[in-house]
Amino acid sequence: MKIALLGYGKEGQAAEKYFKTHFNAKCDIFENFTPEEIKQRDYSSYDIILRSPSVPPLGLPNESSLTRYFFDHCPCPIIGVTATKGKGTTCSFIKSILDALSSDACLVGNIGTPAIEVLDNLKPTSVVVYEMSSFQLWDLEKSPHIAVLGHLEPDHLNVHKNYADYLNAKANITRWQTANDYLIYYSKNPETVKIANTSKATKIPYPYEVSDDILKAIYLSGKHNQENALAAIAAVASYKNISPNEFIREKKTEIINGLSNFRGLPHRLEFLRELNGVKYYDDNFSTNPSSTRVAVNSFPGNNLVLIIGGRDKTNYKDLPEIYEILQAPQIKKIVLIGESGHELAKQYQDNRFTLAKSLEQAVNIAQKSAEELQNSIVIMSPAAASFDMFENVYDRGEQYQKIISTLNN
Repeated sequence: MKIALLGYGKEGQAAEKYFKTHFNAKCDIFENFTPEEIKQRDYSSYDIILRSPSVPPLGLPNESSLTRYFFDHCPCPIIGVTATKGKGTTCSFIKSILDALSSDACLVGNIGTPAIEVLDNLKPTSVVVYEMSSFQLWDLEKSPHIAVLGHLEPDHLNVHKNYADYLNAKANITRWQTANDYLIYYSKNPETVKIANTSKATKIPYPYEVSDDILKAIYLSGKHNQENALAAIAAVASYKNISPNEFIREKKTEIINGLSNFRGLPHRLEFLRELNGVKYYDDNFSTNPSSTRVAVNSFPGNNLVLIIGGRDKTNYKDLPEIYEILQAPQIKKIVLIGESGHELAKQYQDNRFTLAKSLEQAVNIAQKSAEELQNSIVIMSPAAASFDMFENVYDRGEQYQKIISTLNN
C-alpha cells in the first residue's frame, strides 16, 4: 500500500504510524504547500491520499481523511461535537459524565488526540467522544450517532471560501443522520437552528431548565459553560436512549459527580493564581471576538485589565466588533499586543490603551494597573490567532502562564 500524507502534524504522524504498522504501507509526506501546488502533483501511483484537517478537499481520486477513515472503521457509537467555540469543554463534560457512569469512553479529535490512535483499543461496548472542527467535518459522508451542534458564527474564513462554506462543513455533523440518531442543538443561535431544521435525527434543543444542584456542580465560570454542561447531559442521555429529564432523575448523583470533576481545559478561562489581591486568568484559546466577549461577560462585577491582540483572521474587518466589546464598563485597562493590537491603537483613540512590545511587558503593565484597582482581574483573551508572535495557541498560553507564575509581590 502506498499513501500520500498531505500535512504532517499530529494527525499526519499518527496516520503514518498506523498505516505502517497495520499495512506495512509506504507513506510519502507532503508539507508546506498551497492548494494549487498540491493539486498539480501526480497521485496516480497512490492507493490513498490522506488530507490533514486544515487541507481543503481537493477533489482528487482516492482522496480521504483520517476522520472519514475512522468513521468507516469505528466499531462503537460516536458522540460528535462541533461549535465555533466551546466544543472542547462540552466534550470534556461528556467524557467526565461517562466516566462517572463507568463507561468505556475515549476522548479524541480536535481536542488533541488523533482518533486513529485509539482505533485498535475500541470495542462494540466502547463510546467515542469526538471533538470535530469544521476542517474535520469538511467532506464527511457519515454522521455520528449522537451529534452536538453548538453556537455558530464566522470563523476560519482565512481557510474556508466564505461563511457559507464554513456552515456547510459544520452541517455534515447531522447531514447523514437518520431517525435512529440524535441531534442536540443550541436553540438560541439562528444558524444552528437552521441546520437542525434540516436534520432527520431525533432533535433535543438546549439550554433547558434543570435544578440548582445541577448548576452548582459546575466548577467553571460563565453562563456559556452552564449551557455546555446541559448539552453534555443531553448527549449522554441520548447515548442511554432516554430523555435528559429522565436521565437526571435516574442518575443525578453520577451527573453531579461528572460535572464537578471537570475543572476546565487549559487556556480556556483558566484561573492561574491570586497575587496582591489580583486574580489572573488565561483565556488564550479565545481567538475570535465572540469568545473574548464571553470572557469579559463572565466577570461583570470585577474591574478587568485585559490583554488583547494577535494575528487577525479577517483582514481587520472584525476590529469594530472588538472595539465594541471593549466598551464593557468592567474593563478599566487594555494592554495591546501583536498585529491586531497595533491596528486597534491605530484606528481607535482610547485612554485605556497601552501598547506592549512583548508578552512579558504586557503582563507587567497589566499587573501594575490591576494592583491600583479594587476587586481586579487580569485576563489575557486575545480575540486573535497567535501566529504573529508565537508558534501556536498552546505556545502563547504556556508562555503567558510561565510569566504569571514568576510574578513577585
